[in-house]
Amino acid sequence: MTTSHRIAPSILSADFARLGEEVERVVAAGADVIHFDVMDNHYVPNLTIGPLVCEAIRPRVDVPVDVHLMVKPVDALVPMFAKAGADIISFHPEASEHVDRTLALIKDNGCKAGLVLNPATPLSWLDHVWAKLDLILVMSVNPGFGGQAFIPEALNKLSAIRKRIDAHKRAGGHDIWLEVDGGVKVDNIRKIAEAGADTFVAGSAIFSAREPDGTYGKVIGALRRELEAATMARA
Repeated sequence: MTTSHRIAPSILSADFARLGEEVERVVAAGADVIHFDVMDNHYVPNLTIGPLVCEAIRPRVDVPVDVHLMVKPVDALVPMFAKAGADIISFHPEASEHVDRTLALIKDNGCKAGLVLNPATPLSWLDHVWAKLDLILVMSVNPGFGGQAFIPEALNKLSAIRKRIDAHKRAGGHDIWLEVDGGVKVDNIRKIAEAGADTFVAGSAIFSAREPDGTYGKVIGALRRELEAATMARA
């Protein structure tokens, strides 16, 4: 059973004209992680940001930078993002010719490693790489664009993975984060947490709720209260 929750604003929905200020403000409001979406207009139909932007925001925050690579091929970008300051790097198994090798490459570059499962990606990709996983990211939308609606079937996938992680830990295994990305907002985050997620990527739900003074305390506070309610329900 998860005992802590992490809120990870996705800067994909931030104001890029003042990105440094945006990441500082969400961390000041209580964000635990900064989620960094990398899209290549090849694996997904969008083009976003690269290592130079990661390098620019890294000194502005003291929380982990979680880089989600929606790119194909993936291996060449791993050392670039590690050098740019990423703490966690995750990728899609369909984007790697050798999943185990890519996970090892991420760890060899000093980062925690994650695997990302799209809505139709089977859990079998996880079966033989548990020892190298620090994070499993469940996509609750099809990757490529922010602002999409949450796909309810993701709740079943989260529950199934949570059971596997808990069994792994009972057997003496290491901790693995269970992250969710896509359509997460105040009115559904409690249900998502109850399904077993412990790390919550939210983009438009946070950055569209910017307060008049440019801060994000109210929306992150509201998300946190829902997570606390989920924790009490699971206790």
